[in-house]
Amino acid sequence: MRGLLPPTESWLDDQGLAEAYRPPAGRHVRANFVAALDGATSVDGKSAGLGSDGDKRVFRVLRAWADVVLVGHGTSSAEGYKPLTADSPVGRIRAELGRPPTAPVVVVSKRASLALDDPLVTDPVSPTYLVTCGSADVGRREELAAAGVRVLVCGDDDVDLPAALDRLAQDGLEHVLCEGGPSLFRAAVAAGVVDELCLTIAPVLAGGAPGVLGDAGLDDPASAQLVQLLEEDGVLFSRYRLSTG
Repeated sequence: MRGLLPPTESWLDDQGLAEAYRPPAGRHVRANFVAALDGATSVDGKSAGLGSDGDKRVFRVLRAWADVVLVGHGTSSAEGYKPLTADSPVGRIRAELGRPPTAPVVVVSKRASLALDDPLVTDPVSPTYLVTCGSADVGRREELAAAGVRVLVCGDDDVDLPAALDRLAQDGLEHVLCEGGPSLFRAAVAAGVVDELCLTIAPVLAGGAPGVLGDAGLDDPASAQLVQLLEEDGVLFSRYRLSTG
C-alpha cells in the first residue's frame, strides 16, 4: 500500500499503516465504510463482496485503535458480528500497539432487538453494550441486562447518539469506530458527532444497494476535507475530516 496524499517514498508496512491511522488524543468518532464506484455499500446484502486484502488490513488497524466498535443492529445481524478476541488478527495488532487486547461492541437498536442467543450476548469477551431508548420494551431490556449486556437507555422515542457517546466516554471509551450501517451513520452525521470518515473505494460497479447514508438525505449537508489517500491494486483508501453546519 502506498500513500498518494500525502505521498510516501516507499510502500507502507504494517507499522506504517498503523501510524497512518493513529487517532488523535481525546474523544474521537471515526466511521468506516467500503463502497463501489457507484456508491453501493454491499453485494447481496454484505460488505464483504466489496472487500480486498488491503481493505481487510485497514479494517483490522481501525479496530485495533478503537476503544469500542459501534454498529447498528441490522448490520451486526446481517454481517454476523462476534466479540473481538485477543487471539484474533485484530487482537494481535492491538497487542503490538500496546492497546488492551479486546474492545467491546456497542449495538444500537431503538427496539432493543439484540437476540439473547446472539454471540455478542452469549460469548462476550468484553461486555457488550446495547444502546436503546425509553420506548423499547422494558422486559426485553431487563432480559438483556440479566444476560450481562450493559444496556444504555439514551433518549425517549429514539436513540440520542450524543448522549450515548457521553455515557461511553464515562466508561473510558473515547475512540469510537462506527461501522454502520447507513441508517446509523446518517443519524450520527445528522447529530454532528462524526469526526472522520474512512472510505474504501473498490474499483467495481455493483448497483442495487444504498450508499453510505442509505436512501435518505441530510437536512444540513456535512462538509468533508480529504486528509489522506492510500492506494493498493487500484483500491483507494480515503480519510475525510467531517464538519456540519
